[in-house]
Amino acid sequence: MLLGSQLRRLREARGITREAAGYSIRASESKISRMELGRVSFKTRDVEDLLTLYGITDEQERKSLLSLAREANVAGWWHSYSDVLPSWFPTYVGLEGAASLIRAYEVQFIHGLLQTEAYARAVVRRGMKGASEADVEKRVALRLERQKYLADDGGPEFHVVLDEASLRRPYGDRQVMRGQLQHLIEISERPNIRLQIMPFGFGGHSGESGAFTILSFTESDLTDVVYLEQLTSALYLDKREDVGQYEKALKELQQDSPGPDESRDLLRGLLQLS
Repeated sequence: MLLGSQLRRLREARGITREAAGYSIRASESKISRMELGRVSFKTRDVEDLLTLYGITDEQERKSLLSLAREANVAGWWHSYSDVLPSWFPTYVGLEGAASLIRAYEVQFIHGLLQTEAYARAVVRRGMKGASEADVEKRVALRLERQKYLADDGGPEFHVVLDEASLRRPYGDRQVMRGQLQHLIEISERPNIRLQIMPFGFGGHSGESGAFTILSFTESDLTDVVYLEQLTSALYLDKREDVGQYEKALKELQQDSPGPDESRDLLRGLLQLS
């Protein structure tokens, strides 16, 4: 995505159309569009030809961008899990790992970055009916691997609003749910995590369309991305007007929900009742 955005910036600065750029590398306009969105792999020769077309002659700048192209084609660690993942999800894992700020609203179950191993296993078994135990464990292992980002030095900020429904809907037995609630109480104390609960008592709210995640990046060339997961696919929205609508909805959810301290009290109350 970073390389694609830089190529788009260079093309637009020269006033070159996507069609003309595609012609220069023996490709279609739509391929240039996919390249600029970071949706396809990059051939070194294509990047070299585009840089020449865009008038980039400085050797250091060309070297930097070509190095970025090589990095872009290296498979991420999560690709070893591709056999147990839906086709649209590896893209999300890559974006999540690159994000500096992750904002989310979840209603069906606890967000994957906050799940305990036992709770994650119960969720995966429910979602992968008929799968082998090995495949279930591999999916759980991926979820736990993703969580390591939050604990790393320099890990992302994670701001999440959980609907109370996600806390009361049981996955696994009573012990699993108690362990999950306790984990939420403890992990919400981390400085890079802001956890809020949207209580039933509030009534209707701005999260009426369902769960979503907003990913933000430190690189100024990268736009925020909204991730919407569906039953058989996922949507990645990066148009400013679309992202703005979801940012507004999340801001309202945060304003209408109890703060982190009050939300921890709510969690403690649920733990006592469980």
